[in-house]
Amino acid sequence: MSIDSAQAHFDRQYNARASVQDPLAYMARYAQESQVAFALPNAVRHQRYSPRASDVLDIYLPTALAASEQAAPVFIFIHGGYWRALSKNDSAFMAPALTQAGAVVVVPDYDLAPTASLDHIVDQMRQAFAWVVRNIAIYGGDARNICVCGSSAGGQLVGMLLAKGWQEDYDLPPSATPASAFPLSGLFDLQPLLTTHINAWMGMDDATAMRNSPRFLLPDSSTHGQCQLRVACGEFESSEFQRQSREYLAAWQARCLQGQWVQAPATNHFDLPLQLADPASSVHQAALQLMGLTQA
Repeated sequence: MSIDSAQAHFDRQYNARASVQDPLAYMARYAQESQVAFALPNAVRHQRYSPRASDVLDIYLPTALAASEQAAPVFIFIHGGYWRALSKNDSAFMAPALTQAGAVVVVPDYDLAPTASLDHIVDQMRQAFAWVVRNIAIYGGDARNICVCGSSAGGQLVGMLLAKGWQEDYDLPPSATPASAFPLSGLFDLQPLLTTHINAWMGMDDATAMRNSPRFLLPDSSTHGQCQLRVACGEFESSEFQRQSREYLAAWQARCLQGQWVQAPATNHFDLPLQLADPASSVHQAALQLMGLTQA
């Protein structure tokens, strides 16, 4: 395959918007269904997770939290949008269903490309995770039972939270790792993106792509032996998105870490994350299982 044909191939494979008829309709649905979450009782909006003004997150509390003596599991959702679109305001659509089941749901914001570099965005999500570990008990959450979930670019950021050895830089102990993780259609090897239209706004070089590719930053059982990984990708997604998810899961399992594939039939790149809000879906049920919850 020539350089030009390889570029054209990857451009097609990673053009998520071109894979569905009306991507903007899905994004409008994200925003509309997130509006329901904003009205949930005891929602805490725009909580800072670092001194930077743009570093904010929203917290949605389970309705039965006050009556429970046990700390609630925590579900952190990191939005996608190829690092340049969407926000926490479009990304709380799963909060009503998951809080009803007993989870504390946290949705962080991050700065967007091209203004923000990928290194900066990764730092923001690690700052957000560190804040949750230190502070979620105030809201009735269990810092020892945090599930990190993200879609597409958010799946890459989940992978960067699973990477080994960054905790010390954020004043966390090595044991402060996610209890579980659930990337949806994640991007785990960024090298194929270097020659695509996506790099027009990301501006990555080889070194940037490598240090931000979770596929090459896998932890081991010394710190992540108890971490449960679930991976899903839409049935109707491109072969490259499928490959990325399956190879990441296989590499995780090859390190004697616990991981499973979650079937998501009849889904595409954009409606897969919406399954988190559907109690009848395998994706919602897998999220509950990871947190040790049962159906509400």
